[in-house]
Formats: sequence, C-alpha cells, structure tokens
Amino acid sequence: MSGLTFFEAWIIFDPMAIRIIVDGYNFIGREKGLHGDIEARREDLIERLSRYRALKGYPVTVVFDGWRSGWPDEHGELRGGIEVIFSRHGERADQVIARMAGELGSACLVVSSDREVARNAQAAGGVAVSAGEFEARLAQTVSLHPEKDIPLKEDDAIPKTEKKGNPRRLSKQERKKRIRLNKL
Repeated sequence: MSGLTFFEAWIIFDPMAIRIIVDGYNFIGREKGLHGDIEARREDLIERLSRYRALKGYPVTVVFDGWRSGWPDEHGELRGGIEVIFSRHGERADQVIARMAGELGSACLVVSSDREVARNAQAAGGVAVSAGEFEARLAQTVSLHPEKDIPLKEDDAIPKTEKKGNPRRLSKQERKKRIRLNKL
C-alpha cells in the first residue's frame, strides 16, 4: 500500500477528477470467501456502489473476473450509474484494472486487497486502498444518508462543476499538518 491513508487520498485528489475502480470479487470475497450465492452478493455490491455514487458523485467502475467462463470479449454495461465490467475469457480482472489504472494514472483510486493490483495502481500514479478500508467508508456514507433514496437512470451523467486552482494541492490544514510532522 502507499504511504497515504484512504482519507488522505480523498483530500489530495479533486473528487470530480478521480475514478474509483473496485476489484469486484476481491471486495465481496474478502470476509467469507467466494461461497454461496455469488450473483446476489455481486448485485448487492453494485447496488451499494450505485447508492454511494449517487450520494458522493464519484464515477465508479467495478471489475469482475470473467476469465474462467466469461465472454470472448471484455463485457461492460452501465447499471445504476455504475460501470460494470467483466473481463474476457482468459483474462483476469487484475489485468483489466492494471490497464485502466495505466490509462487513468493519478486520476484513479483502486479498491483491492490484492497487493499486486495495489502495486500496479501505484506504479501508474494512482492510489490503492484495501477493500476493508473502502467498505468502512462505503458503510459510513450509506448509513449517514438512509433517508436519501436517490433513484438513478441508466443515462445519469455525473454532474460537472467548474473549479479553479490546482486540484492536486493539499488543503491549507493538511499542508500545515505535514510541515509540523516533518519537524518531529
């Protein structure tokens, strides 16, 4: 993992310039493994990510393995405002995530507890966080707004806001904190 915590990563990057890429099966299998009704757990994850996206506005992509019994080509669809990608037959989700992180560079935040996936994201200039760390953030966000049932249409676009200044510059408070820490 990088030297940044999950919350520092959110401070550093402009939220509208960052895409969250979730390693789907890594996320849903982190506690109980990939047993039971995988399809229901996959749908639950997509629904929770859709709700998170509606509340926070971050573009989210979730990537699932299709390497064992997937389509001959990479398959993608938009569901609840979430881009859902299944890797092609013979290709792992890790490879798709590495390719996407390479394309997005510092504009991506990869959610995976897989060290290799995290290293690939960091090598591309992005930030990687563990599935457990993001799960806590996801649960906190969704539980803080239980009354907000925001319906999304499939063609919902992420709202664009015009911002000025350097989107990668740390906040004044964070800069002061780092200066103080460096003096220790």
